[in-house]
Amino acid sequence: MDLTLAIIGSLLVITGFLGSVLPVLPGPPISWAGFLLLNWTRYIEDQKEGYDTALWILLFAVVLVTILDYIMPIYGTKKFGGSKRGVWGATIGLVVGLFLGPLGIIAGPFVGAYIGEISTGKKEKQALKAAWGSFVGFLTGVGMKLMTCGFILFFFVRYLFF
Repeated sequence: MDLTLAIIGSLLVITGFLGSVLPVLPGPPISWAGFLLLNWTRYIEDQKEGYDTALWILLFAVVLVTILDYIMPIYGTKKFGGSKRGVWGATIGLVVGLFLGPLGIIAGPFVGAYIGEISTGKKEKQALKAAWGSFVGFLTGVGMKLMTCGFILFFFVRYLFF
C-alpha cells in the first residue's frame, strides 16, 4: 500500500468530517475522495481489476446526502407550517447565504423563511415556527452528512487495517 496516498486519504476523511459540520466544505465528497485514494492503492498493489462495491454504494450515498442537504431546510420550513413564501424565502436565503460564508449558510434559510412568512401577514410566532423548521432541516442535513462520513470512516479503517 502506498503510504503517501494512505496518509492523504486519511487527511481527506478527517477533513470530510469537519466539512460535515462546517458549511463551507463539502464533507461527504471529501471523505469519499479519501476512501477512493485508499481503494485505489489497494487495487494498484494487489493488481486487481475494478473497484469494491462499497465504493460505489458510498458514492451513491454521498450524492444523495449532498442533494438532500440543500433540500432539507426548505422541507423543514414546509413541515413546520411554512407557506409558499416561507419556502421561497428559505430557498432565497440559502442561495444568498452561500455567498456570506458559514454563518450565512446557517442563518440564510432561517432569516429567509422568517421574512417570507412575515410578508404573508403571519404573526411573529408562526413565522418563527416556520423559520425554526428551516433550522431543524439544516441540522438534519448535518446529521446525515456525519452519518455518511461515519460509514466512510468505517470502511476506510476496515480496509486500512484488516
